[in-house]
Amino acid sequence: MKLRIPIPTILLGLLLAAGIASAQSPAGPTAKPAPTPTRADQARRMMEELRVRVGSPGLSAAVAVDGKVVWAEGLGEADAENHTPVSPDSRFRIGSLSKLLTAAAAARLVEQEKLELDAPVQRYIPTFPDKGQPITPRLLAGHLAGIRHYGPQDFQRPPKHYENLVDALEIFQADPLVHPPGTAYTYSSYGYNLLGVVVGTAAGTDFLSAIDDLVVRPLGLTATGPDVPERIVDRRARPYRRNGGSTLENEAAIDSSYKWPSGGYLSTAPDLVRFGAAHLTDGFLKSETRALLFTSQKTTAGEETGVGIGWRIGTKDSRRFYHHGGAIEGGRSFLLLVPDGKVAVAILTNLTGARFDEQDALKLAELFLPAP
Repeated sequence: MKLRIPIPTILLGLLLAAGIASAQSPAGPTAKPAPTPTRADQARRMMEELRVRVGSPGLSAAVAVDGKVVWAEGLGEADAENHTPVSPDSRFRIGSLSKLLTAAAAARLVEQEKLELDAPVQRYIPTFPDKGQPITPRLLAGHLAGIRHYGPQDFQRPPKHYENLVDALEIFQADPLVHPPGTAYTYSSYGYNLLGVVVGTAAGTDFLSAIDDLVVRPLGLTATGPDVPERIVDRRARPYRRNGGSTLENEAAIDSSYKWPSGGYLSTAPDLVRFGAAHLTDGFLKSETRALLFTSQKTTAGEETGVGIGWRIGTKDSRRFYHHGGAIEGGRSFLLLVPDGKVAVAILTNLTGARFDEQDALKLAELFLPAP
């Protein structure tokens, strides 16, 4: 015999079951909170915004904390024609950051008692003309020697390859000083070329070999070397310019044989922060040598210049920092150190005239700094 259940009872049961199921299940999918951006995310976004702002095809940046590279990334294109992306291994023209390599080599020679900072340069380069007052390696390293910087006449002369840096001194060595040595700060790439000859002579070799022996090999800077245009260089970022500020064009090759010490090197962002980080702890240099590099020199009138041996000195929110930038055809570079936190930051681009400075580097560094 079949059991007959009234239809209203069946409907009531279905409604009750639906109510229980509804009570046990959420009304709909629960929205998950957006993940908090990591420091790497923030750094990536910050550097991409910088790359777009300055109009550079590519940008590479890196951060080291306590001697270790904690973040490195490439953005944009190292080769716009072949759409090759920038990587942390991309090698850029670093321009005047080359001066810091020269300063580091000079500092190591001082420690080895092979270079006297206050000796006249003629001790190392007897052929350099006497200017009436002593020009010393210390003054050259702090841009106080009175050697002129680039002038209009330098851009009118045809390119010339120099087999050694001593011959390249012919460009400026006969020119008068722009002021008596020590009396004023005058930024001078030619002064650093002269310092480079001093470094090579004091080391008992040529300048390029001295940098390899004193800086590159001891720090394991495997991607740092001279920008030789005819040489096949692995992962070289192509240099660019903008015609009229808009159309992207290839920048010209450069013969840097006259300016290796002041602006002739290639490097990567990770190599540069490793180099910078080595200045924040004992080992590569002694503490007293590092203090020498990071202490402002003074004019003969006692005015501080804000520059030590190569490095520029700044302060923000009671934090001291050291920095230097480089600008060259097809490149803009920046290296910044914050000793409080042992943070080193490097930013590289492959565009002539890209505009950024220590404020941009500080913003990146602040992501990785402990709170003040």
